[in-house]
Amino acid sequence: MIHTVTLNPALDKTVEIPDFTLDAVNRITAMRTDPGGKGLNVSKVIAKLGGTSTAVGILGGSTGRRIADAMDALGIPCAFTFVEGETRTNLKVIDRTRHTNTDLNEPGLTVTPALLDEMLARLTADLRPGDIVVLSGSLPKGAPVDTYATWTAACQKAGARVFLDADGEPLAHGLAAKPYLVKPNNHELSRLTGHSLETAEALLDAARGLIAQGVERVVVSMGGDGALFVGRDTAYHAEGLNVPVGSTVGAGDSMVAALAYAAEQGLSDADTVALAVATSAANVMCSGSQAAERSAIDALLPQVCSHTL
Repeated sequence: MIHTVTLNPALDKTVEIPDFTLDAVNRITAMRTDPGGKGLNVSKVIAKLGGTSTAVGILGGSTGRRIADAMDALGIPCAFTFVEGETRTNLKVIDRTRHTNTDLNEPGLTVTPALLDEMLARLTADLRPGDIVVLSGSLPKGAPVDTYATWTAACQKAGARVFLDADGEPLAHGLAAKPYLVKPNNHELSRLTGHSLETAEALLDAARGLIAQGVERVVVSMGGDGALFVGRDTAYHAEGLNVPVGSTVGAGDSMVAALAYAAEQGLSDADTVALAVATSAANVMCSGSQAAERSAIDALLPQVCSHTL
């Protein structure tokens, strides 16, 4: 069973504005809203792949209820905790004329360590050996910076494999608990190491450094340059696919979803790499943070080109 955890969800409002200009009146030509937050995006993609996951998260107010209703309409099992306050709304501005994607993210709800401890206790009580727990996204206000380390240690003690997708201090602290898999992008890995990693070789060295620290697998997404898939004894570079861009929101989350689904299904390394790249590319072709259909993913699979390093 796959469990996704989103401690700071959002309602994603995606708008299209041609020639988006600062300090001027801008007119929206298209708009959509989707339940968002990295873990929720992962659950949406897993469902399209044909898998099942339970989405764990914290919601508040009418916006939180809209997210819960939307996830229910998608047929995705959820275990939400409702608190006082209002779940954030994040604005995504797509300018197809200038080829830019701009995110304006609200800070979100405030939580307490006691609430997080209660949620963690409920999650670990439901875990079974072999389960996968995806911890992803930013932490809400009030959450200790080592939250992901605490959750990783507890989930792995219960027999689950933890996939961590975070940035900054939450990622750095989470690594101390040695999650099974981490998926930074090239910018996140650069920030983690404190160095600008400009080449695939430099990123590969940094990924192998994480392996040496106890992480089993590291996947580094590099946008149009593809991705690196690094294990203890293996390393692959998959080239990026040239597809029309609808929105880059959730591209990394889609890759995490494919990785979790592939691990649960026991796919080979080669099949995992192909599925992860095709799933990410298919979701880039979509508008907003909606999940691509499995048919679109399957159509891209033959185009994925990878080689060992």
